[in-house]
Amino acid sequence: MHTTPLNVSSTNEVEPITATIESVTESNVADVVAVGVLAFNADPASRWLYSEPRQYLTYFPQFISLLGGKAFEHNTAYYIDDYFGAALWLPPGIEPDAQPLIDLIQHSVAEQKQADMFAVLEQMAHHHPTEPHWYLAILGVEPKQQGKGYGSALIQKILRECDRTQTPAYLESSNPSNVPFYERHGFEAIGTIQAGTSPTLFPMIRYPDRKTEG
Repeated sequence: MHTTPLNVSSTNEVEPITATIESVTESNVADVVAVGVLAFNADPASRWLYSEPRQYLTYFPQFISLLGGKAFEHNTAYYIDDYFGAALWLPPGIEPDAQPLIDLIQHSVAEQKQADMFAVLEQMAHHHPTEPHWYLAILGVEPKQQGKGYGSALIQKILRECDRTQTPAYLESSNPSNVPFYERHGFEAIGTIQAGTSPTLFPMIRYPDRKTEG
C-alpha cells in the first residue's frame, strides 16, 4: 500500500530564490517535523483527517514521521535556511511502512472517517507508479515564509537528480490550488482520488527532462 495525500503546503510563489538547502540529520528531525505541522495547519486533507486542534497537534507530527521517516534514514530529507521549509523525498525502491500508518489511523482518526481514509489509500496505491521513481512525501513551507520561492528551491533539489538519472518523480497534491505550482515544475495530473467525505487528491507524475541526457 502506498501512503498519504499530504505533501505540500500552499505554494503560490515567485521563482526559485538563492537559499541554503541542507540535509536533515538526527539532531534536527524534530525541527523539520515542526515545519510540516505549521505548513499543513490549513491543508484540506490534513485538517479533514484531524479536524480538532488538539488532535491535529498530537497526531500529525507522528503522521509526518511515519510518512516521511525513511527520507531521514536515507539522507533525502532537506530543509532550507532557518527551517523556513522542508522536503521529504523517498528514493526509488523505498516506501513508507504501511502497517504503522494503518495503526496510527485506526487509533487517532475519528471512526466515521476511517473507512473513507482507507478507501483513499487503496486508490492511491492504484495510481502509484510501478517503475522506479522518487516520491515526494512532504513539501511544506512555514506560513509566514510562503510565496517567497522556498518551495521551488526545495523541489528542484531532487528534480535535477531525476533529470540526471532519467527517473520519474511522483506525488499526491492535497490542495487543488497547488496543482499549477507542480505543473510549472513539469508534473502532470494523472487522475483524482476521493472517497466519501474526503477532499479530492491529485496524483501527479513528472517524467525526466531528456534534454539533460549526456
